[in-house]
Amino acid sequence: MTMPATEIELCWLAHGAGLDPPRLHSKSAAGADLAAAIEAGREMWIEPGQRTLVPTGFCLALPVGYEAQIRPRSGLALKHGVSVLNAPGTIDADYRGEIQVLLINLGDQAFCVRRGDRIAQMVVAPVTLAHYQEVENLDTTQRGSDGFGSTG
Repeated sequence: MTMPATEIELCWLAHGAGLDPPRLHSKSAAGADLAAAIEAGREMWIEPGQRTLVPTGFCLALPVGYEAQIRPRSGLALKHGVSVLNAPGTIDADYRGEIQVLLINLGDQAFCVRRGDRIAQMVVAPVTLAHYQEVENLDTTQRGSDGFGSTG
């Protein structure tokens, strides 16, 4: 079964020219891989415990009612301990700046990022708008206020 696609406008910045656009790498993938838009021939090293902002070289115009979530790539997390620090990072529909990825190296060795490396994945998702209504009391549940590990 093929899902209908949501059209999203993408605008390349000068330093992103020639890179692969965000794309899914399998038929049922949810996340589109994002490539690093580092200057050709340069390297960006992330030392253990360090975090850095990595450019992607493009901007988006998401439709109202959608967000883009920036998530870690599982292979980078498993093999190198590299993750997205604020995962998932949220790109709002009204943001028009460059999409950048906040990477952190949780591994024990320095990690090198080069131009075109796949550094994260982006999932576009619908947003449910909420209106918060103040009340005196909430209904009761079996769980109540038990949290942080209370269910096993």
